[in-house]
Amino acid sequence: MKKNNNNFIDLLDSTIPKGMGRRAFLKRFSGGVVIAVSLMDFQALEAAVLQEYPADLNAYLSIDKDGRVTSYTGKIEMGQGVITSLAQMIAEELDVKFSDVEMIMGDTDLCPYDRGTWGSLTTRMFGPALRSAGAEARAILLEMASEKMNVPVSELSVNEGIVFEVKNKQNKLSYAELAQGARIVKSLKNKPVLKDPKDFKIIGKSHLKVDSPDKVTGGAKYAGDIRVPGMVFAKILRPPSHAAKRIKVDVSAVQGVKEIDLIQDGDLIAVLHEDPEVAEKYLNNIKAEYDVPTSGLNENTIFDHLMNVAPEGTLISEGGNLTEGKKGAEEYLEAKFLDGYVAHSPMEPHTAMAMMENGKMKVWASTQNPFGLKSIIANELKLQEENVQVLQVFVGGGFGGKSSNGQAVEAAKLAKISGKPVMVAWTRREEFFYDTFRPAAVIKINSGCKKDGKLTLWDYGVYFAGQRGAQHFYDIPNHKTVAYNSGWTAEAGAHPFATGAWRAPSNNTNSFARESQINIMAAKIGMDPVEFRFKNLKDERMIRTLKAAVDKFGWTSIKSPSGKGWGIACGVDAGAYVALMAKINVDKSNGKVVVERVVVAQDMGLVINPQGATIQAEGCVTMGLGYALSEDIQFAGGEIHNRNFDSYEIPRFSWTPKIEVELLDLPYEPAQGGGEPAIIVMGALIANAIYDAIGVRLYQMPMTPDRILKGLKNKN
Repeated sequence: MKKNNNNFIDLLDSTIPKGMGRRAFLKRFSGGVVIAVSLMDFQALEAAVLQEYPADLNAYLSIDKDGRVTSYTGKIEMGQGVITSLAQMIAEELDVKFSDVEMIMGDTDLCPYDRGTWGSLTTRMFGPALRSAGAEARAILLEMASEKMNVPVSELSVNEGIVFEVKNKQNKLSYAELAQGARIVKSLKNKPVLKDPKDFKIIGKSHLKVDSPDKVTGGAKYAGDIRVPGMVFAKILRPPSHAAKRIKVDVSAVQGVKEIDLIQDGDLIAVLHEDPEVAEKYLNNIKAEYDVPTSGLNENTIFDHLMNVAPEGTLISEGGNLTEGKKGAEEYLEAKFLDGYVAHSPMEPHTAMAMMENGKMKVWASTQNPFGLKSIIANELKLQEENVQVLQVFVGGGFGGKSSNGQAVEAAKLAKISGKPVMVAWTRREEFFYDTFRPAAVIKINSGCKKDGKLTLWDYGVYFAGQRGAQHFYDIPNHKTVAYNSGWTAEAGAHPFATGAWRAPSNNTNSFARESQINIMAAKIGMDPVEFRFKNLKDERMIRTLKAAVDKFGWTSIKSPSGKGWGIACGVDAGAYVALMAKINVDKSNGKVVVERVVVAQDMGLVINPQGATIQAEGCVTMGLGYALSEDIQFAGGEIHNRNFDSYEIPRFSWTPKIEVELLDLPYEPAQGGGEPAIIVMGALIANAIYDAIGVRLYQMPMTPDRILKGLKNKN
C-alpha cells in the first residue's frame, strides 16, 4: 500500500503552462498607477497548492486617469459571483467606491497567470493577494499624496478615492490627480496590514451581482454571442461511440460544393458555413463507417468492473488499531455504497469562437482555465504562446466540466486551416457525449461503536471517486482510510469514457457514504442521529456549525425511522464546514420524494458578500437534488444513451424546497470557499431523510422512485 504524500491532485490540473511575466504585463499599459503584489507573501495559503503557481505570479490593479480602478485576474466568472466579491475586496482595501471598480477576467494578454477557476479557490487563495494589492496601492498613493501636499502620511486619510488631511479636510487630492495618466510601479518593503474587519465598509455587506443586469436583459456576452465579419459555423463528423475507430469515410457528396468549406485534417472532418443549419445539412451527407468495440459495461455492471481493476490503495490516514477497534465494538456494520456517472449539464454547452488575426490566434471560449487553454492551443497549432490570446467572456456554468476545452481546440484548428473566423458550438447531444462525467465509484466501510454511541472503529475504502472528502472529522480512536485510485481521472481501462471534476469532486460520493453510515450506526443503537454526531465530535468548528443547524431547523430528538422524514448530514469542503438538515415526504405508492425544507448552516470564515454566499448555497442545494434523486448516465460500453434532458433529468423548478441559509458570523477568520460545500452532503441528507420517513435505507445514488419502491418491497 502506498502512502499519501499530502498532495492536492484533486484540486489541480496536470499541466502548468507558462504565465505572463511582470515586464510583459507592464508593457501593455499606457497609463495609470500599476501596483504589483506577490502571492508568495501570504503564508496562510495552502502550501502545496501555492507551490503550483509560478514564483512571479502577481495580482494586479491599475488606476486610470479618471480615477476608476481596473482589477485584473486570471479567474473567470461562471455564475459563482466572484466578479462582484473580488471587486468588493479591492474596493475595500484601496478605499474607493465599489461602483468605481471594473473587473477584467480571464484575458490571457491582460491578466496575470492563473491555473484555473475551480476548487472554490478564488476567494481563499487569490482573494488575500488581491486585498493586499489594494492595501499596498493605498499606502503608495498616501506616500505620493504626502509628498505633494507636504503633510506627513500619519496625518492623512482616504475615503472613496480622495486623500485628505485629517485636520483640514479641504486639503485633499484624488487618486486620479495623483495618477495623472503616468505609469508608476512600486513595491513597498514593509507590507501594509489589511483592514480590521471592524472597519469594513464594503466587505461583509451584501451586494447585487454586478453582472445581473446584463444577464437578465441579455446583454452579457458568452462565447456563442461573439460575432465578427466573415465568421462561419462548424459542424464536425462525430463517432457513434467512445473508442470507435473510423475505418471508412466518403465525402464525395459534398466535395467541390462551393457553398461550403470542407475541412479534412486527419481525424478532424468538418463542414463550415455561415449558417449552422446549412453546415449540418451537408455534414449529414458524409458517409462514415466505424469499428465499434463490444463491451459488457453499463450502468449496472460498472461497479463490479471497478472493483476488479482497482489499483493498489493509497493510505490517506490511520490511527489506533483496527483489530482492537472491532473487538471493542458492541455494534458492528459492514456496508457498500455505489454512485453512478453524472453529467455536468451546464446551461451553456461548450462553445468557442476562434480567429487568426495578424498571425495571432484569438479565442473566445467557455472555459474555466484560459491560460491552460492558451497553452494547449499553442501546442496543438505549433504556435508561440505569445501568439495565442484567450479573451474574456462570461461562462454559463462550469462545475468542473469546462476545463477540458475540446471545442476551443477544434475551433482554433479550423480557424487556422480555413483562414476564417470559426465558431464551434456543441449541441446538447455533443455535450453529453464529450462531457467528462463524474466517475462511478464504490465505497466500502466497516464501522463499530459502543452501546453508548461512541465510535470505536472506522475502516474506509474509496474506489475511484478520489480522496477529497474521504477523511472523516469524527473522533474515532481506531481508524484507517484508503483511496484506491488517486482521483476523478483514472488509469486507462477503468472507465469506458472520460471522467473529470464535478462540483466538489469526490466529496459528494464520500460524504454520501460517510454520513449515511453515521446515521445507520445511530439507528442500530436507537440514538438520535444528531446526538450521535455530538457524541463523536471534538472539532469545535463542526460542533458550532451543527449547533447552528439545530437551532435554525428546530431539531428535536428522534429515533429513526421516526416517520417525520428528517435528515441530517455534515461535511467539510474548500475550507468550509457545513451542516444540513431537511424535511421530506415520500409517496409510498410511486416512490416519489418531495423535499420540503432544507436548512444550511455554513462556517466559511469571513463572508465577503453574504447575498452571493447565500445564493451559492441555495444553488448547491438545488443542484444536489439532481445527483441525489435522478441524474444517472445510462450507457453500453462507450455508447452514451443519454443525449438530452428528455432522458437525463436534472432538478426542476417545482422540486425546489424552502431553503434557509445560516452563515456563521466569523469575520476574523480567513475567508473560505462557498461555491461547493453545501452540495457535498445532499445525497446523504436525502438518504437519511428517506430512511427516517419510510425505514428504507438506500445505498446507491441516485435514489430514484424505482429504487425506493424496490426497497419498500424488500422491507415488506
